[in-house]
Amino acid sequence: MTTKHRKRHSPEQIVRKLRDADAMLNAGKELAAVLQNLEVSEATFHRWRAQYGGMKAEEAKGLKELEEENKRLKEIVAEQQLDIKMLKHVAEGNWQALLGSAWLSSSSRSSSMSPNEGRVWRSISRAVVSVTR
Repeated sequence: MTTKHRKRHSPEQIVRKLRDADAMLNAGKELAAVLQNLEVSEATFHRWRAQYGGMKAEEAKGLKELEEENKRLKEIVAEQQLDIKMLKHVAEGNWQALLGSAWLSSSSRSSSMSPNEGRVWRSISRAVVSVTR
């Protein structure tokens, strides 16, 4: 049994393949033959049809761009929430406990942090040092 490499299709390719599939199905071809011709599984075909059915190539491309922008904006919001959390923590006066804690100096804990958590804690430590000077 040979394994095929996974192939990513662009929105334009998906719309074109769906249009070709509709033409073949209307011509009387069996679904299995259409799927084999398109080189996609039945699950992929139905997922594409649910997501891109009736769209034109430009609309599908626009949808993909909007999804990518939405993902980027969600990441920005998550970073801002971390910044707000850090600032609230410092504003409450909890920074004094953090100054002497092993949390900031422990390399083992900092290696297990996500990049955003590490950035927040480094920002806290810089703010604490600048406030205590």
